[in-house]
Amino acid sequence: MAVTTRRSDDYRLVYSSEQGRICPGCGQPAGKCSCRASKASPPGDGIVRVGRETKGRGGKSVITISGLPLDGEKLKTLAGELKRRCGTGGTVKDGVIEIQGEHRDLLVGELEKRGYRVKKAGG
Repeated sequence: MAVTTRRSDDYRLVYSSEQGRICPGCGQPAGKCSCRASKASPPGDGIVRVGRETKGRGGKSVITISGLPLDGEKLKTLAGELKRRCGTGGTVKDGVIEIQGEHRDLLVGELEKRGYRVKKAGG
């Protein structure tokens, strides 16, 4: 009869009561994760797409901005500036900026002023 044992290498720490969430890749606290910082922004076609979504949001519209050639901190900074320009809330998720409300034309104009090639996408 073969007995299999598990080594401690088979388990990864994902939460600590002292440090909170732990990155399973590098083992650092989530705020100091070196895995995410090292990832480069995905290459795109150079066009920033500004779309409108209502799916899964109870009928409320959200403007999404994707295709920006920026890394994490610069993307968050730009999102903050765009939210202040629109006077509304929003977030950054997976490299996509989400701005609450119907501000697509304002955002297209603002991004064009900043030198990006912009296209309206979706409805």
